[in-house]
Amino acid sequence: MVDIMVLPVRTRHEQNIFLTFPWKIYRDDPLWVPPLLPERKKAIDPKHGVFFQRGSAEFFIAWRDGKPVGTICSAEDSKANSFNPVPDCLFGFFEFINDYRVFTALLERVRQWAKERGLVNLYGPFNLDYEDGYGVLLEGRDRPPVLYCGHTPPYYRDFYEQYGFAPARGCNLAFAFDLQELDSPAIKRLQQAADRLRQKGRFHIRPASLDQWDEEIDRVFYLINIALAHLPGHIPWQREALEALFLPFKDIADPELVLFAEDGDKTVGFFPGVPNLNEVFHKVNGLRYPWDYLKLLYYLKQRPQCLTIKSVLVLPEYWGSGVSLMLFDEMARRAKAKGYRWVDLSLTSDDNPNTPVLAERMGAKIYKKYQVYRITA
Repeated sequence: MVDIMVLPVRTRHEQNIFLTFPWKIYRDDPLWVPPLLPERKKAIDPKHGVFFQRGSAEFFIAWRDGKPVGTICSAEDSKANSFNPVPDCLFGFFEFINDYRVFTALLERVRQWAKERGLVNLYGPFNLDYEDGYGVLLEGRDRPPVLYCGHTPPYYRDFYEQYGFAPARGCNLAFAFDLQELDSPAIKRLQQAADRLRQKGRFHIRPASLDQWDEEIDRVFYLINIALAHLPGHIPWQREALEALFLPFKDIADPELVLFAEDGDKTVGFFPGVPNLNEVFHKVNGLRYPWDYLKLLYYLKQRPQCLTIKSVLVLPEYWGSGVSLMLFDEMARRAKAKGYRWVDLSLTSDDNPNTPVLAERMGAKIYKKYQVYRITA
């Protein structure tokens, strides 16, 4: 039997193998959206990747008979672990052929890496960024994932469970809302409730002001750690990570679909909608070859059918005020007027006491489920 060797990425050639290995796993999967290689290359570069401002990481390839059969990244988020009494070793970029021996070999190497650094648990998968490639797909193989959501083969879940991983928290949910449903009687009643709140004049919904970028990021940073603090396992956001998450959308976002809610001079809510560019990325092969850039220019001229919303943030003292309903209603009206056909809401956890309930009240339906796992190192 040929041994499996798990070796660190050291050369530029090995880095290219690491980054392009997913094409081996997903070549026959029509739902897979290839990652953009220039962005991936930047993300794993210690000189340019935002993650390396707060932590360290190492990248590994599993080899068998001279051929790559899997990849994984082990990472320590020093800033996040400073808030965590039981420090985690993050893992991600975790791709492997349908062979359980390869799966275990990669994880054993990461467990060794974690123990050498005094890290207690393995936690993931995340691709360094907690919003990128989040979790393993449990349900929802009828359409490609939207921006920042992952996609994995069915056997991945089986291997995690066989190895002994436990869910780190509740399932993460992606909701879909068909904008043609705005004319339904149930949604009309919710619109009327939102209209009554508008008439009271307490809350004001405004679009983002991109010429005040730093100030707007400051407002989101203030909201995010307060609005999400109640969630199990919440890791406080760092401002540089938050800005890095939003920066790619600065030039493509429609500010009229990035909404803030205000109570007088106080910002109390945030609801950002951005075009689902995965509809474009699905067709450009990760910009792997020069001619793929020509495809990108062509497809960018077409409006995506989906508007994706990655977060709804409302200060806890305003949860029962109706401001969330106003944000949902305003976003739905604006998105339909601009020609979008459906809205994605992703991801929210099923142990979140507010967002899933509100999404379902607005007529949204769960269409994908993901799971993040944890195990003792």
